[in-house]
Amino acid sequence: MRVLIVAPGSRGDVAPFTGLGSALRNAGHDVTIAGYAMFGGLVTASGLGFRPLPGDPRLLNAARWRQRRSPVGGARLIRLVADHMRELHAGILAAARQDADVLLLSGISYAGGFHIGTALGLPSIGLVLQPVYPTRNFSPSVLTARDLGRIGNLAAGQILTGLGVSALARPVKELRAELGLSRVSSRQAIMGLMNAERWPVFHGFSPSVVPRPADWPPGLEVTGYWWPDSPQPWTPSPELADFLAAGPPPVFAGLGSMAPENAARLSGLIAEAARQAGTRVVIQAGWAGLTRPDEPPGRSILIGDTPHDWLFPRMAAIVHHAGAGTTAAGLRAGVPAISVPMIGDQPFWAARVAALGIGPRPIPFRRLTVPALAVALRDATTRPSYLNRARDLAARIADEDGTTPVTEALSRLPS
Repeated sequence: MRVLIVAPGSRGDVAPFTGLGSALRNAGHDVTIAGYAMFGGLVTASGLGFRPLPGDPRLLNAARWRQRRSPVGGARLIRLVADHMRELHAGILAAARQDADVLLLSGISYAGGFHIGTALGLPSIGLVLQPVYPTRNFSPSVLTARDLGRIGNLAAGQILTGLGVSALARPVKELRAELGLSRVSSRQAIMGLMNAERWPVFHGFSPSVVPRPADWPPGLEVTGYWWPDSPQPWTPSPELADFLAAGPPPVFAGLGSMAPENAARLSGLIAEAARQAGTRVVIQAGWAGLTRPDEPPGRSILIGDTPHDWLFPRMAAIVHHAGAGTTAAGLRAGVPAISVPMIGDQPFWAARVAALGIGPRPIPFRRLTVPALAVALRDATTRPSYLNRARDLAARIADEDGTTPVTEALSRLPS
C-alpha cells in the first residue's frame, strides 16, 4: 500500500514519523513523507520517499513567537496560519494525487487532508503528538497547564475547538469547493464530519505519561511514542567526545525550534547558572542561535544537530523547552529534566514532567534567571528521586510499541 504521511511542522514534528514510516515500510508498505523542504534530507536518510510542502516553519515560528502575548498579534497569527493552510492544501493535494493509497495526517494538515482524502476516494487517519480532544481529565494541552476541574477542563476544550472552527474553517470550505464537494457548515468542515465518521486518530505518546481519557470517543487511541529513525550509527565530533570524556556527565541545554531574541544573553545566562550549580554544560545552538559562552574552556561546549537518543543518556540532566519531541527523548533517556516552556503545548508537557517526579517545577521562559536555573540545576542533579523515577519511567516506555497499532489499522483497510 502506498502510504503518504503529511507532516508540516518543525523538525520535532517530522522526526517521529521517520520512525513510524520505517516501521510501516518494514511491514511491506511504500512510504512517503510530505513535509517542508528543509527536512527532505532527514526523511530520505531513513530510506523513505519525500514530497516537499510549500512554506517555511521558521517564518511561522518567528511570527508565533512575536505575537504570543498580544490579542491583536494573536488574531494576526490566526490569519497567517489560515493563509498558510491554503498553500498547504495545494501541496497536500499534489502529493496525494501523485502516489497515495492512504493519507496519514498530522498537525494542521488534518482538516484539509481529510477532505482531500474524501474527494480522491482515499482513506485517511489522524496522527497527533499531543492530546487535542476535549476531556474532563485535563485542560487543553495548547491552552494551559492548569487543571480547571472536570467541568472546566471539558468546557475549555470545547471552547477552544469552537475558536479553531471559526478561525480555520474558511480555507477548508474553500478547499471543499475547489474539490467539488458539497457545502458544509464551519463546524462540519473542521471536526463535525470526522466525528460523525468516528475518524481514527492515533496519539504518539506514552500512556504511562498521559493515559487515554475514558471520556474520549471510540477511535481515539494512545499508542506509545514513535521514535525518530536512526538509520546509521552516529559518531560525535572529536571536540564533543573529548568534552564528555574530560569530566563527570554535564547537563544539556537547548531550546529546539524556539527562536527567542538575544541569543548571546541567553547563552551567557545558561553558562553562568551551570557554573553556580557546579556542573558543566552542553549548549545546543538550535533555531535560537545560542552561542558559545565567553568562559574558560572545559566548562561548556556549543553543538549543532546531535541525535537526542545518543546524547541525552550521557547527560546528568536536560534543560529544554518542553516540546513534545524533546520531552519524549528526555523521558526515553531516563535522566532528570528541567522544563523551560514558552508557548503552545510546552507548558502542558512541562507540567507532566514535574507531576511524574522526573524533575523540578518548570521555569516559564519569561521568568528564567540565573538564580532560578542554578537552583533547578542543583536540585535536578543531586536529588536521587528524580533519577530513580526517570529510570523507572524509561523502562516502562521501552516496553511500549507505538507503531503496531498504526500498522494494524492499515492492515484492516481494503487493499
